Amino acid sequence: MSQIDWANLPFGYFKTDYNVRAYYKDGKWSDLEVRQDEMINLHMAATCLHYGQEAFEGLKAFRGVDGKIRMFRPDENAKRLVLSANGIMMQPVPTDLFIEACKKVVKLNEKYIPPYGVGASFYLRPLLIGSGAQVGVKPAKEYVFLVFGGPVGPYFKSGFKPVPMQIVKDYDRVAPLGTGLFKVGGNYAASLKASERAHDEGFSTVLFLDSKEHKYIDEAGPANFFAIKGNKYITPDSHSILRSITNMSLQQIAADMGMEVERRPIEEEELSTFDEIGACGTAAVISPISKIVDRSTGKEYVVSKDGEAGPVSTKLYKALRGIQEGEIEDKHGWNLIVE
Repeated sequence: MSQIDWANLPFGYFKTDYNVRAYYKDGKWSDLEVRQDEMINLHMAATCLHYGQEAFEGLKAFRGVDGKIRMFRPDENAKRLVLSANGIMMQPVPTDLFIEACKKVVKLNEKYIPPYGVGASFYLRPLLIGSGAQVGVKPAKEYVFLVFGGPVGPYFKSGFKPVPMQIVKDYDRVAPLGTGLFKVGGNYAASLKASERAHDEGFSTVLFLDSKEHKYIDEAGPANFFAIKGNKYITPDSHSILRSITNMSLQQIAADMGMEVERRPIEEEELSTFDEIGACGTAAVISPISKIVDRSTGKEYVVSKDGEAGPVSTKLYKALRGIQEGEIEDKHGWNLIVE
């Protein structure tokens, strides 16, 4: 697709040729159906519309240095979708169906997978929704699972450059024992107002504190939080945080590099003690943080004084992208080659 400006792609929806769908009805999943249309025909009483029975995933495929196409850890995305489905009482998607659907979307839309070395990737969005009609708060009996995808650039326009972050205390992303560890739309809806306000005030993203005490670091708006302190990789331990596959991978890479990995509660006051801070996730990969400002107090934590990513974050980023693009040995078997 020579007309696509691969190096300047935004992160957003990109129309490609095909998506795939499966339907759960009468106690079983259908075979995958290949579609070209972008619309879903839904009953007006579908539970996804009324009771939030909806979960989704995000994963990427890369064209490697050797020309091969790799999907990064789709088995972990399949597991997380099962976790989300069980969390809000939807019918889980079998792992083999999930991976088959993702592979099919990649193969059918292969011409949209960016070339190696342009800094772009192919983003896959699996979606599971309650489609059965229901009036009364109860789970549906019918579900739709679909996967679409398209080429994307960096989540933040700055790419791998430090961005400012704002701490918000007048909004909570999730309840203490709520749906925070599930990838469901309601969590993102709850973050929108704070995030848009932060953007209007000059920040790239927000940082939510725990919703019980407003004391501990919880989740960056669209990503997990991590920090570097000496030879330690530190990330929050909370029931309210999405189980980021990128964060999980970075923890393993850090351990492989001889770093000590700590998953523990992190108080806001600790921010001033860290050498480097980042947000990580499938969309952002790693977004280094330049400074963090507490909106309620005005207190400012400066992280990057020279406007550049820290050395450890840079090393972690290059290692992860190197594995995803086939430049570095995939010794943990994270990549699935799509043939």
